[in-house]
Amino acid sequence: MHISFRTPLTVSLQPSFADLETLTSSFIAVAALGRRFGTPLSLVRPTTTMTTTLDEVEKAAVVWEGEILAQTSSYSPARKSRDDQPITIHTDSLYLYAYKPRYTHSVRSGIVKSREMWRRTVARSAAAAALNLRQSRRLSICASSTPIPAPSIVHKRGSDILHDPWFNKDTGFPMTERDRLGLRGLLPPRVISFDQQYDRFMESYHSLEHNTKGQPQSVVSLAKWRILNRLHDRNETLYYRVLIDNIKDFAPIIYTPTVGLVCQNYSGLFRRPRGMYFSAKDKGEMMSMIYNWPSKQVDMVVLTDGSRILGLGDLGVQGMAIPIGKLDMYVAAAGINPQRILPIMLDVGTNNQQLLDNPLYIGLRQPRLEGDEYISVVDELMEALHARWPKAIVQFEDFQFKWAFETLERYRKKICMFNDDIQGTAGVALAGLLGTVRAQGRPLSDFANQKIVVVGAGSAGLGVLKVAYQAAARMAGSEAKPQFFLLDKDGLITKERGCIDSAAAPFAKDIGEVESLGLHEGSDLLEVVKKVKPHVLLGLSGVGGVFNEHVLRAMRDSDSAKPAIFAMSNPTLNAECTAVDAFKYAGENIVFGSGSPFEHVDLGNGKIGHVNQANNMYLFPGVGLGSLLSGAHIISDGMLQAASECLASYMTEEEIQMGRLYPSIDSIRHITAEVGAAVVRAAVAEELAEGHGEVGPRELAHMSKEETVEYVTSNMWYPIYSPLVHEK
Repeated sequence: MHISFRTPLTVSLQPSFADLETLTSSFIAVAALGRRFGTPLSLVRPTTTMTTTLDEVEKAAVVWEGEILAQTSSYSPARKSRDDQPITIHTDSLYLYAYKPRYTHSVRSGIVKSREMWRRTVARSAAAAALNLRQSRRLSICASSTPIPAPSIVHKRGSDILHDPWFNKDTGFPMTERDRLGLRGLLPPRVISFDQQYDRFMESYHSLEHNTKGQPQSVVSLAKWRILNRLHDRNETLYYRVLIDNIKDFAPIIYTPTVGLVCQNYSGLFRRPRGMYFSAKDKGEMMSMIYNWPSKQVDMVVLTDGSRILGLGDLGVQGMAIPIGKLDMYVAAAGINPQRILPIMLDVGTNNQQLLDNPLYIGLRQPRLEGDEYISVVDELMEALHARWPKAIVQFEDFQFKWAFETLERYRKKICMFNDDIQGTAGVALAGLLGTVRAQGRPLSDFANQKIVVVGAGSAGLGVLKVAYQAAARMAGSEAKPQFFLLDKDGLITKERGCIDSAAAPFAKDIGEVESLGLHEGSDLLEVVKKVKPHVLLGLSGVGGVFNEHVLRAMRDSDSAKPAIFAMSNPTLNAECTAVDAFKYAGENIVFGSGSPFEHVDLGNGKIGHVNQANNMYLFPGVGLGSLLSGAHIISDGMLQAASECLASYMTEEEIQMGRLYPSIDSIRHITAEVGAAVVRAAVAEELAEGHGEVGPRELAHMSKEETVEYVTSNMWYPIYSPLVHEK
């Protein structure tokens, strides 16, 4: 049975229960909230006392000041209880909270056997509903009108509230809250509405844009980051509304590419802490340290050790801007409650001598831990995280190559975690690769026949190859032998090379195969492109400009009438080529994708060369959200593949033929809901789903595709000021 209070005021309560216990416990569960929080609402019938058996339930309703909020229709149970004792409900003791949030609470129960069992069930339901309401601020992303959210319980008053960005409303506190929370006199007397605060910030932002015209791009980008960061530090609700509404403009500031600049300058930009910092000096203390974090519930953790930040290398503790930016995208795109996110920096030192020599550097001034010392520190942190929040999703981010694969294999079967650089990048790239097959007018099963040259044998490049092999095998059978060619700084990798990294070894080409093409061990990129004539050229090297004019011109001789070029490295300076150069030298008929944002290219005569930003933001929010809502205890390859295939199928055929592989960032919340639903369905299919909250694995298994999307959507948080209730 679902009780849904949605705007406008009058909402129907549709009975789908099987016995009286469910009806009564559901009413009492929501009614009990009033005893804790607010204005009484009565559960009424024609008489003040409802006495009935399980044989019949007449119409009942929840009303407020004479206005019906919810009601049941006449109903006869499908089956009778053996206990025909009448149950009496005295309605004068039942109340319902006066707010009408967009809120759904589900109650599952069996046949009542006795009045005592009924009382226990009601008590459990009421407690669960109260806890859910206290913790929930989840609103539909498709709200047709402004809902009133559930209240938030706070344990502080006065200036402490104003200094807490989770709850601070600045001048938006109504006078009743100012009195209730001890804020009267601490704020200017006029109450400023949320919309007015929003407009005021946007006016300041546009004024900054005007005043910085003509300044170097790096200066402008950092100035924009600063103004957003100040809002983030002060008022998270307003910050995330601004971010969601302007995601296309602000994502490049709080995420790539500007976040790279922020990391490089983080020690100088640091003003107030966000997230948690664990270091090599904390070994033996992490299990207790984890309880210093104030939030009792954490759903999403993003963790880095700062060893390979984007394409910038070892930035030590300054890499903390990456987890913060990633989690901002989780909130904006996936609707993860910002009170349930945790960015973590694991500082084990740095090998960046410039940082060690910098007196302003805020991290450990020592070389990086290596070997068993390093692993023991990571182990301790993971144990601490899992001990306090066993259901939290952990995303590993920007670990150097040798640790990225090892930590993934070490933990992925033990906790719900994934590595975005390996699996997220691979998933987005796979979606793009599948899209290029569609753009060529071929069936997806033809993917196994694609010739793909991959430049970059780091964690991202090898991650792409792994999922591409899996996809090809799934489509063409286990005997499929995809034509993938992998290059690193020493050229084409073959089995003749000595000392091949174990992660790259499965993708090394047989020497006989490459010699038949006129190639050899270590052949350079231009030679490989000329001889292979690939359908796809994929760059994950972190080397800016490696796709030079000669390489791009060689792509004109591709065996595909519509070849694809992906310059996936971040930030922009590390991109393998620009969009302009790709269309200029490789031809106008290419499909182009990049990791960093580029403007679409004007080809003349009204033609546009579309740029597809193959950014992980299309995938990782949905993977995290779907894993959370499925209750999966691990994130499987099947769940990740489902996410990729969902993204690949998102675009229409018309859009694909125009060269558009990925949707507009403006629709990121809708994309994330679809991807998240695909992940939930995959978890159910693999019997990994354990359910989330009041929704169990059986309910998930019986959901249709559309119902799964609705389930995911309804659990996405949306920023709006909550009424605050103080509790000691």
